[in-house]
Amino acid sequence: MVYQVLCLTGTMMVFMSVGLSIPVPHQDQHQYSRGVDWLSRYGYLPPANTHTGRLQTREGIEKGLRQMQRFAGLKETGKLDEDTLALMATPRCSLPDIVGPEDMLKKRRRKRYALSGLRWDKTDITWSVHSFPTIGTHIQSDSVNPILAHALKVWSDVTPLSFHYLSETYGQGAGQGGDIRVSFSRSFHDDGYPFDGIGGTLAHAFFPGTGDIAGDTHFDDEEIWSYGGNSGSTDLFAVAVHEFGHALGLSHSSSDPSIMRPYYQGPVGDIAAYKLPMDDRLAIQTLYGVRKASPTRPPGDVPGPPRPPLLPSPDPPRPTQKPNHSLPNPCNGSFDAVAHIRGEIFLFKGPYFWRIQQSGSSVSLSPALIWKFWIGIPPGIEKVDAVYERKSDSHIIFFIGNQYWVFNGATSLPGYPHPLSEWTMRSRDGYEIQRVEAAFVWDHNGKTYLFSGRQFWRFDEGRRGMERKLDGDYPKDATLWGGVPPDPDDIFSWKNGDTYFFKGNSYWMLKQGGINQEAVASKSIAVDWMRCAPSPTAAYAPAKPRNEDCSCTVNRALTLRDSNWIMLLSIILIFCLSQIR
Repeated sequence: MVYQVLCLTGTMMVFMSVGLSIPVPHQDQHQYSRGVDWLSRYGYLPPANTHTGRLQTREGIEKGLRQMQRFAGLKETGKLDEDTLALMATPRCSLPDIVGPEDMLKKRRRKRYALSGLRWDKTDITWSVHSFPTIGTHIQSDSVNPILAHALKVWSDVTPLSFHYLSETYGQGAGQGGDIRVSFSRSFHDDGYPFDGIGGTLAHAFFPGTGDIAGDTHFDDEEIWSYGGNSGSTDLFAVAVHEFGHALGLSHSSSDPSIMRPYYQGPVGDIAAYKLPMDDRLAIQTLYGVRKASPTRPPGDVPGPPRPPLLPSPDPPRPTQKPNHSLPNPCNGSFDAVAHIRGEIFLFKGPYFWRIQQSGSSVSLSPALIWKFWIGIPPGIEKVDAVYERKSDSHIIFFIGNQYWVFNGATSLPGYPHPLSEWTMRSRDGYEIQRVEAAFVWDHNGKTYLFSGRQFWRFDEGRRGMERKLDGDYPKDATLWGGVPPDPDDIFSWKNGDTYFFKGNSYWMLKQGGINQEAVASKSIAVDWMRCAPSPTAAYAPAKPRNEDCSCTVNRALTLRDSNWIMLLSIILIFCLSQIR
């Protein structure tokens, strides 16, 4: 009997040591990788770094998912279940949910509400508006200030705070214009937290402090802002109350109800009658105290808090917009253009693009439309051919067909597009080039390179790109770049001067300004850049070291080594059964 127990125990140990896992279905791989990106962006996971070998582990991902589910009030499954994925797709605030060490997080959760540890050292707070919504909004510019004033009044109703509008500071730069400076911005807006178009992140605000950006409150100008509950739009008042909570020192809350929950919760109803939920009221009063009843003031005394202006009438409801289910899958590779722009990687495919931060995480779970982000690109554009950032002035150059555009940030310069013929590129046969297939600035020499038809040209663009000069001994054969495709989809230089070539589903890296290296291995764009699960049949998959920890992978099919374990397991089972008989 003892022998039989030992035999069965050994069999169970073999089962445990094999650690078989079910491979993730192909259609779920992209979903899983985007979920991991989401967890990294909002503080539930440290960002992965494939260059240093710091990868996410299965245990870490499960722990991050449980933490996210606990914070959101979902069932703690540790899995990307339907409810979790639905919440990740919900529009929300840009700020992370986890803003401190885990032990501090636990202390804050015992209080339910969360404080940033920062507050204004005064009760008279000034505010100003530096720009107004411009794109597809349901709100007129003269209605913005009353809505924002009422959003601030929500916080002053329960604290000694008073908010004073500074109208004369409109249009001044960062660090001026009062304590809380409001603006409606698009994409890059000089604070390190670019917006991502409709949906995704809606707004963000910076905690109180002495820095130039303290108190700044930014709304994504690409959202369809509304007042009064239009379907298919975003209620400005509800988002403003949330962001002003950050500007006063509150972090995200896990309580429900709470206006400081990170996810967009829709309109709040009658703005004039709205009151803060208990959790938010206790949180703000912890920072600034409780408003006392105002005594009767004698004539000529200092007036009380300013009354907000009258609210506008809400627009009539609009029909609900149906979601778009035809978005391209980045795990299929084959991007039209790839560019390194202001520290981020942009990957263009059809009319959409994705953005990858330097940490490796995606800016948004969904791609953005090119023409809605880059103002000046025609709305009906089907694809772009090549994109690069000019180093002399940080302008961004787009090539589409036989035309090109120059952008300052996300806005095209006046007068563009210009004809591609201005670049004076001709093939070795004397034909004028009608399309650029790849473009980049080589960090090795600062020159601009354009590729087309397995040939390339070199330009010296000079100061601010106004003195562009084509080198006389070009074009040259693209095979001079040894070890990489001679007809790349696009190219860019990054980090230590390494040059990345993209073609189809793969990319190649030439290290530190090299042009002809002996061995350049192709790697997967989907796996390394888009965080998709690797395909077991991929030709680019390198051999794994024997003592590699495979817990960093999402899931894997059985390997040859697993098959050996199964064979051993079968032998042990047969032997055990014979002993039992």
